[in-house]
Amino acid sequence: MKPLIRKGIKHLKIHHSPSSPYVRKVMVVAHEKGLADQIEILANSPWEENELPADNPSGRVPTLLTDDGMALFDSRVICEYLDELGGGTSLFPTGSDRWQVLKLAAVAEGALDAGVSIANERRKDEAHWSDWYIGRQQAKINRSLDALDQAVPNLDGPLNIAQIAAGVAAGYIGFRNHVEDWRGGRPALSRWYDAFADRPSMQVTAPKG
Repeated sequence: MKPLIRKGIKHLKIHHSPSSPYVRKVMVVAHEKGLADQIEILANSPWEENELPADNPSGRVPTLLTDDGMALFDSRVICEYLDELGGGTSLFPTGSDRWQVLKLAAVAEGALDAGVSIANERRKDEAHWSDWYIGRQQAKINRSLDALDQAVPNLDGPLNIAQIAAGVAAGYIGFRNHVEDWRGGRPALSRWYDAFADRPSMQVTAPKG
């Protein structure tokens, strides 16, 4: 099925960082919805001086720019926008399944947020790292991964935003080694992730840097 592109929107731009899990989540959605080739990549690190703050007051990636002059952020908003813009079955179900999907997506987002917090803490000189703070974020990650492991039966079925968020979260935690052996004691999540990570959209968006 060809993407159902809104009239007047022919080209999108995204402030992008290859190591950001939030960017990856958005780009996975873009690939799954057949929109990736319509998005121009603007390589702008939130840690460098660039035009990003002019489009997003928080200076964060991803930030999506549309042809009609609108700037969209954060990643959750962008994912829903691309879902509506593209073709195929919605990644955001309606009815009784909606709340379970959004809940699991939020659990995965919690793991991502904690992982990014650790990465930001480790940008400091090592002498100034807070072991207490890092430990609290690691505990959040472990609780979130435990919850996802128990919820794996709810991650089966037609593709949805919870599956994408969970796959990106597990991939990011493993990529950054934020916790020791995230797979240990979580066999269901580990098996699910290995299968999900084989999707072309996940392969082409694998983190770098």
